[in-house]
Amino acid sequence: MKQAQRTLTVPTHGPGLYEFTDALGDFVRIAAIENGLLTCFIRHTSASLLIQENADPDVCKDLQSFFAHLAAPGMNYCHTAEGPDDMPSHIRSALTQTSIGIPLHKGRLALGTWQGIYVFEHRDAPHQREVTLHLIGE
Repeated sequence: MKQAQRTLTVPTHGPGLYEFTDALGDFVRIAAIENGLLTCFIRHTSASLLIQENADPDVCKDLQSFFAHLAAPGMNYCHTAEGPDDMPSHIRSALTQTSIGIPLHKGRLALGTWQGIYVFEHRDAPHQREVTLHLIGE
């Protein structure tokens, strides 16, 4: 059994979905593990991870619009110390995922044809989001 670990930095420039599937593929190739499991974990509470369609950018726009409507700024939140977009960002993150597991088969991510891996940025300001990767397999 082999293991590999790395932390990626995904720069964001406001709310939206930022695909980093290619960076994961590069990590898997360098690790030279044929079959196993890649775990991705985002080290933040106001951003999240998604596996989502990467063929039509309207999917990402619609997801962003839906979550902006679902957890909108301006409600009577108790937590306001970090700005009006912070608590809605925590809610959106709680409704999505902080960790994703992706099977590895024959040295490649076993993603579907139209699937990509995204950081889902929920804050208004630019950030450098850290995603820790851990690959285990043979």
